[in-house]
Amino acid sequence: MTGLQLATPRVESTPLVHKVRDYLVLAKPRVVVMVMAVTAVGYYLGALGAPDWLRLLHLMFGTALAAGGTLALNAYVERTEDALMSRTELRPLPDGRLEPTAALRFGLAAALIGCSYLLIMVHPLCAALIALTTLIYLFGYTPLKRKSSLCTLVGAIPGALPPVVGWAAARGTLVGEVWILFAILFLWQLPHSLAIAWLYREDYTRAGFRLLPVIHPDGRSTGRHIVMNNLALLAVGLLPTLVGLAGTVYFVAAFVLGLMFLGFGLELAFARTTAAARRLLLASLVYLPVMFLFMALDKVPQF
Repeated sequence: MTGLQLATPRVESTPLVHKVRDYLVLAKPRVVVMVMAVTAVGYYLGALGAPDWLRLLHLMFGTALAAGGTLALNAYVERTEDALMSRTELRPLPDGRLEPTAALRFGLAAALIGCSYLLIMVHPLCAALIALTTLIYLFGYTPLKRKSSLCTLVGAIPGALPPVVGWAAARGTLVGEVWILFAILFLWQLPHSLAIAWLYREDYTRAGFRLLPVIHPDGRSTGRHIVMNNLALLAVGLLPTLVGLAGTVYFVAAFVLGLMFLGFGLELAFARTTAAARRLLLASLVYLPVMFLFMALDKVPQF
């Protein structure tokens, strides 16, 4: 057809849609999905016999609410710093699309409802662990970012608790191999977080965050910490097979993945370039889900 084109009607988003979208952004859904996935793996690995799938659904719902609420509260606390960084200046709070009091109410409501849901529908130990995660994240890690590079270690504690929450939902105790899962996730976070800190060190400097690449901009100490934790992760990652939680296929996969992750860590330690940091970050995002996938698929049945 020539000379005539039919215009495609433009659908405008309503203010309500924009507001809902901003609240979702505030809760960092990609991070919440990762938390839910690792929690589910912890539940599956901890299950004795066939998993209770309804219980898992309750666990996922409560965890998603609590995690989203905690992240929203962190966004509320750090709204001033976010406005100073190019990577975060367009988020809902620094950009002015959401009022701080509204974000605070949303975060508190989601965190409290999520924790209460876990208490009633799953297990009190899960609720206690979620509450501990929120407290350490908001009152330990977040304020420490402005004072010391130790914030990375403190922040790795709540970040490593999701599989512990899942295990607690399955067994009702924190005895046994669950602490290996905690250690794996704890050690993984350090190279992951330091790669991000290296990439955005100029932003973090403007915001006043005392992360390792900010304090020591030459990158030598950052590289050392990354490699040390990569080495520790390579060793700890093999323990699930050695204690009878996973099989031989997992052992081989964990060894190969650990060597790969270590290789990218060494590259950043020696090259100290943005490209090397991006490759390490990508490697970390591949390592964790593949590692836990192999662990779940090669789980040794527990009765």
